[in-house]
Amino acid sequence: MTETPVSQDSYVIGVDYGTLSGRAVVVRVSDGAELGSAVLEYPHAVMDTTLAATGKRLPPDWALQVPQDYVDVLKSAVPEAVRIAGIDPAAVIGIGTDFTACTMVPTLADGTPLNELPEYADRPHAYVKLWKHHAAQAQADRITELAASRNESWLPRYGGLISSEWEFAKGLQLLEEDPELYNKMDHWVEAADWIVWQLTGEYVRNACTAGYKGILQDGEYPSRDYLAALNPDFADFVETKVEHRIGQLGDAAGRLSAEAAEWTGLPEGIAVSVGNVDAHVAAPAARGVQPGQMVAIMGTSTCHVMNSDKLVEVPGMCGVVDGGIVAGLYGYEAGQSGVGDIFAWYVKNQVPQAYYEAAEEADLSIHQYLTSLIEDQPVGAHGLVALDWHSGNRSVLVDHELSGVVLGTTLTTRAEEIYRALFEATAFGTRVIVETFNASGVPVTEFIVAGGLQKNPFLMQTYSNILRMPISTIASDQGPALGSAIHAAVAAGAYPDVRAAGEVMGKLNKNVFTPDEKAAEAYDRLFAEYRELHDYFGRGGNDVMHRLRQLKREALA
Repeated sequence: MTETPVSQDSYVIGVDYGTLSGRAVVVRVSDGAELGSAVLEYPHAVMDTTLAATGKRLPPDWALQVPQDYVDVLKSAVPEAVRIAGIDPAAVIGIGTDFTACTMVPTLADGTPLNELPEYADRPHAYVKLWKHHAAQAQADRITELAASRNESWLPRYGGLISSEWEFAKGLQLLEEDPELYNKMDHWVEAADWIVWQLTGEYVRNACTAGYKGILQDGEYPSRDYLAALNPDFADFVETKVEHRIGQLGDAAGRLSAEAAEWTGLPEGIAVSVGNVDAHVAAPAARGVQPGQMVAIMGTSTCHVMNSDKLVEVPGMCGVVDGGIVAGLYGYEAGQSGVGDIFAWYVKNQVPQAYYEAAEEADLSIHQYLTSLIEDQPVGAHGLVALDWHSGNRSVLVDHELSGVVLGTTLTTRAEEIYRALFEATAFGTRVIVETFNASGVPVTEFIVAGGLQKNPFLMQTYSNILRMPISTIASDQGPALGSAIHAAVAAGAYPDVRAAGEVMGKLNKNVFTPDEKAAEAYDRLFAEYRELHDYFGRGGNDVMHRLRQLKREALA
């Protein structure tokens, strides 16, 4: 980190890599003002049915991406954001990035993704495995079961369960399904680190994903002996594919290379902060880094992060990492694999055309229109309860073989009523997470929302009623990008640490939504029904969801 004094007229760039697009934001260092932003939708989007390059069909539960799309964001969105901001690029002192996690890139020693080798263009395992690639569930189950049988000390740090979304499960799947590619691969790289590698020419693993997704605890990964027990050919996975220098959050991973300077139009040699995760960078942007403040980054999925000054085991949490969000505190993470994705799936596949026509006539989006039809209905009047597992369950069950349910439909049930039931289901899922943290001795004292879904007031009020908590919102439309900019400012030496930078550059609207007691009481009754279904289908009362997944795999084999 440089100690050179930084001008108050300096600027930083935050780049947020989401599921479907990458967004760049220009932020003033002195006060966090966001002066310009630009977005690039990934040209290849998410490949979950076929490979874009060849049309090859993918098995169920796959989700792949093309890494060149991430570089294109640097070439397109960054210079456009600077142009819109109207600033002199020479005044930019740093750039920071964040990514959805766990998103994995198999590369050669120089960082070249395997899919860019012509001979591997038709091999699915050569591509980026997006966070919501859930086809490694069988490997994740074995990782958990073996760790539990051996009393591995790291397993309780992840709530007792390892997710199919994470580095080791996806890596083991690669080994067992395409060993040739596994052996060709030199590095198994988080996309958060790969994009920093492209910016600097230096490969540095970030402490956040290494801890939460890469099973790095107290400076150690799972042992060679443990990995060999999973699969003899997996024994050297850590030392040959994963292990690398760890960069701490807020530090500079390196300096902007000449090539990346040409892509972005930014000055060569400026600070590039260590990579990070979209949820975790958003906490300082929302001024939500104090113990007890849970920040929910609500978009296609929801990630819940919070700090504490004590280390405890929370069943089904995604992980707890010392300094995983800010230095000096234990950072906890939980999450829901589908939230906005569920709403998007529903309106795309289940809503009649007549609703779209009515929405257009009313000059509303389909989401706004459905909300308008249902927001004044009394709680429970639709007679429905849903389970929000259309993309599996991340917390607290950690089982991506689970699936969605809508219970109570009749011949009079309307499309907007199911839409509301899905809203409520995601809020119930969050309440399960909050109650689990509370019961484990890590109390949630404040609930803060960042992400695109905060723009729906009815959804936010529903969450407030169901959680029985006030909800504060980040005062920015680009929370993760702002958070990445905050980390860039620290990496450039403008602030001593992330907490100090967040206090100045972060933005929060306090207690925007407060619970309505009558609605909260009604939701308590509906939540009791949700909780019964949650435990019945999710804790072994009925294994039908797993059996249906297996039937699907067999039918499509």
